[in-house]
This record gives sequence, structure tokens and C-alpha cells, in this order.
Amino acid sequence: MKKNILLLLTFVPLISLGQNNNAPSSYDPHDIKITGYLQAEFQKVQSPGVTSFSGGDFSANSDSRFMIRRGRLKIDRVDKYSSIVFQLDATQDGVQLMDAFIQLRHPHYKAFSATAGLFNRPFGYSIVYSSGYRDFPERARVFQTLMPRERDIGALIGYHPQKVAKFLTLEFAIVNGSGKNAKDYDGKKDVIGNVAFKFDSLLNKKFHIGFGASAYKGTVRSNTKTYYTPVKDGYVAHTSEDFAGKNLDRNYYGANVQLQYDNTFGSTTLKAEYVAGKQPGVAAGGPDKLLGPYASQSFGTQPLGDLFERSFNGYYLWFTQQIARTKLTALLAYDVYDPNTDASGKAIGVAGNFTNDGDVKFSTLAYGLTYQLTERVKLTLYEEHVTNEATSLKNYTQDIKDDVFTARVQYRW
Repeated sequence: MKKNILLLLTFVPLISLGQNNNAPSSYDPHDIKITGYLQAEFQKVQSPGVTSFSGGDFSANSDSRFMIRRGRLKIDRVDKYSSIVFQLDATQDGVQLMDAFIQLRHPHYKAFSATAGLFNRPFGYSIVYSSGYRDFPERARVFQTLMPRERDIGALIGYHPQKVAKFLTLEFAIVNGSGKNAKDYDGKKDVIGNVAFKFDSLLNKKFHIGFGASAYKGTVRSNTKTYYTPVKDGYVAHTSEDFAGKNLDRNYYGANVQLQYDNTFGSTTLKAEYVAGKQPGVAAGGPDKLLGPYASQSFGTQPLGDLFERSFNGYYLWFTQQIARTKLTALLAYDVYDPNTDASGKAIGVAGNFTNDGDVKFSTLAYGLTYQLTERVKLTLYEEHVTNEATSLKNYTQDIKDDVFTARVQYRW
């Protein structure tokens, strides 16, 4: 027993580092090191062809599927002054580049780091937390919409003291704003700021707390002479030849907290994150041919339709409970994304107020169970009940049947 505890304590720093995607597997100098994980899963949905934030939309005639959700291969190298990280994701849909960045750290000033390349946006908690360690199968809908695939290309400055105030992390990044799959389409750059605090030595090291705040300031370029701003229960149109090429604000503000208590029954955790702000999107359909849930997403290329300036908010609550100090952990989650806080319910879809399928609010209540079969293998069963608000829109007069069940096996090395 003592040997196992010592082994765990030896690997805790490595495990903590591995949970952050914007870092190599270890800062100890080493030649090429290969790590990664594979997630294979089966899913069943209520209706064929529904849109889904649980691994992507279902095919038109399919209500079940086997799939490789993630197949990550991470390669990194660390020397005295620098490190390089290169990560691929291989699934049935092909191979994609996920991370490719160079990080500089001086051995005498380890608190500071400078990163350049493709990396996770340093916003909040769940975006940079690795999917290989997360108990819940997917990130909340609000973050999948605002920051698809989490990454962007740019430069990042980080500050994390090694001795005094080692509970503090500060990050500042400048990015294209167009995500991981595209170069910048408008020449404007977005900025991200993040501050995080983490305390691991409370109540005889049984209580762990982390919290932080983030801000994102950017823009989205309009390609047309008309754009829409929100009013009570709708939008008002603005039209001028001068508006083609206008940049609308894309601003987010977020706060997060993580609590963990190691008790006699087993580890209990509660994690929560809230984000609100302005998100320019488009109308569902139109030149961009986007379905409603994606009309308020962040764009990797120039949006073609008229822009709708939406005020939004969203949040998630994640609760886990280890069962009697066994390898079983119970999961409970709830998340909400409201893409337009100025209109709701039957007001959405009323003729003349310009609201559309992109303004519908969604919430998800989910529960599940994980079993840590071995140090490397984890099994997950997870049920999601997805609810949309009832509106006056043809596609959303009542709740869509789009609940999803997921059975997953993961191997991490």
C-alpha cells in the first residue's frame, strides 16, 4: 500500500502537467517522447439525423453509430531553453493537426514562458483541460460553439511562479481568431487574457480549490451592407453601403471554479464555469447554409450572410463522486447555452422581428458512470437529455427528440 502511495505521489506533477494541453508531457529535458489516447465509442440517439454536440451530427438515416471519437498522438521534445509539441488527431474522418507550438523557457526564469504556433486558447478552465483526463465525454455546448476545436494560431505569454505565489497563473495571447483550420481572413487579431488561482493544501491537503477569470476581445468582419443589432424580442436592421467590411465586436467574459474534497467515502468534485458577452453570428440557412445550432458559432472563414450581433450567456455544472473509494465514479452534469438573451420562447420566430433558428436556447441534463479498469483503461456510460425552448419557429415549436446515450472505452499511454 505504501509503495502504491509513493508511486502516485511521484507521478502527480506529471499527471497535473498532462491535464494542460498547452504544455509538453514533462518539462524535464528529454528527446522525443510519444504520448496519447484513443477513445472508441457507441452512441444511440432518439431520432435519425439530429444535430449533436456529442461527437458531431448524426447522418440523415442513422440513429446509432460506432465511432473513433478521438485518436490523439502527441510528440514533444524538451531541452534547456525550449520545447516543441506536435499533436495529431486520427479518426474515421481523417487526420487533423491539433497542436503545433514552440515554447521558450529560461532555466533561471521558469515562471515565464513564451509560446508560438497552434495551441489551445487560454480562456477559462475546460478549454485547456485535456479530453484524455476529463471525466465528461464532451465540453459544454457553449464552449463548442464559441471556440470550435478549442485551438487558434498566435502567440502566448505565460507567468506561473515556481516558489512565491505559485498558486497564480497569468496568461495573455494574441490570436488570429479564425480557429485551427484557417489563416486569418480579415487581418484583425483577437486578444485573450486569463488569470487562475489554485490551492491544493487546505484542510490537511484534503480540500483543493481553483478559480479564475478570463476575457476575450475580438471582432468579426461583415461581408454585406446590412447587419442586425438586438432589441427586446427581436432585431433591428442597419443598412448602408459603408457597412460592407465593418467589424462587429466579439467579446466574452468568463469565470470558473473547481472544488475537490477527498473524504472517507471517496473524492467529491464540483466544477462550474460561466461565460457571457457578444457573439456575431448569421441567420440559419442563408448563404452560409448553417443549421440553427451552428448559426451563432465562431467562424473559421469569412461569413457570407448578414451578421446578427447577439448577446449570449452559457454555463455548466459538473459534479463527480467516487463511489466508496472504488474505481467507480458517478457523474452528473447540467449546461445551458442561450445564444440570444434578448429574445426567448414564443417571441422567437414572430414575423417581422428577424429572429431565426440561430436564437434558440438549449440546455442539457446528463448523468453517467465511469470505471477505471486499469491505470490506462477507462470505461464510460453517459446519458444526455437535451432540451430546446419552444418557439414560434417551424423547426422548434416543441422539444426535438435529440437525447444521446454514449458508451465509451478509452486507452491512454
